[in-house]
Amino acid sequence: MQTVKITLKKSLIGSKKDQIATAQSLGLKKVGDTTEQPDNAQTQGKVKKIGHLIEVSK
Repeated sequence: MQTVKITLKKSLIGSKKDQIATAQSLGLKKVGDTTEQPDNAQTQGKVKKIGHLIEVSK
């Protein structure tokens, strides 16, 4: 199964509560945190929700 590498690039301060919860569900807490997630529909939905805060690479 393919994975995507997700890095938090902007601070969560001032973000909406649901965006903070989405970032935490991906395992991102601080700026610079990186995680690998499976490339599926659930992950793509989370990426779309907080796309302005993260950087995604394959």
